[in-house]
Amino acid sequence: MSDPENTLILKLAKGNVSIELLPDVAPNHVERIKLLASESFYDNCPFHRVIEGFMIQGGDPNSKDDDLRNDGQGGPGYTLPAEIVRGYIHKKGAIAAARIGNEANPAMRSNGSQFYIVHGRERTERDIDQLMAQANNNIEQGLITAYVSAPENTELKQRIDQARMDGNQGVVRDILDEIKPLATKDFEPIVYSPEQREIYIKQGGVPYLDMSYTVFGEVIQGLAVVDSIAQAKKTYADRPVEDIPMILRVQTMTLAPDGTIIEQ
Repeated sequence: MSDPENTLILKLAKGNVSIELLPDVAPNHVERIKLLASESFYDNCPFHRVIEGFMIQGGDPNSKDDDLRNDGQGGPGYTLPAEIVRGYIHKKGAIAAARIGNEANPAMRSNGSQFYIVHGRERTERDIDQLMAQANNNIEQGLITAYVSAPENTELKQRIDQARMDGNQGVVRDILDEIKPLATKDFEPIVYSPEQREIYIKQGGVPYLDMSYTVFGEVIQGLAVVDSIAQAKKTYADRPVEDIPMILRVQTMTLAPDGTIIEQ
């Protein structure tokens, strides 16, 4: 049975989704989303980006306004250090923290409030091999970006930036090839176990996101609701045409029918 203290209830017009949090895996992320939920931070935040076969994303307070162009850019005003743990994969129903890309965020810090629920699709053995290779390449590129961005490598970054400004892509490639062994020396490539492969084949997911984003929970009830959101008709930047607002609470909180907390 799930622990009520670490179970979120995502209340939606389409139905409820129960999410089991993983405090032993990503304690800071779990603590933060529970705190924000207790403060009603997520109330009436719509899912602002949904892609069938990929994921549904929400938790941005900007999504409450009428300006669709700022969706995905908001949060509580801070980010969280990554808590990426090997073995916690992007299977269907996994919940993970959204973040900006490696170029501007080499430490892979998470947005303070935005999250996504993996929708994904069923994979073949060939898919898994190809996407595992893509995931490993993504991680290597992130490590190289972090290495170049480190304060002690300022001169190296300046050389790369200058070569790019001069249009010398060959020089850029030569430098990156030279530093790759240093940047990735401690990297252990992802290798899926037979059990993980079976999950991706039978349940589905998005393997190429593995080890690049913080997974901190999973759906334990309500995957059909996730399916219905992923299939919603969309407008600008994958925003659903009709808003799908949420209310998010920890299971131990008693809720009124409108989703507000009933004082104990």
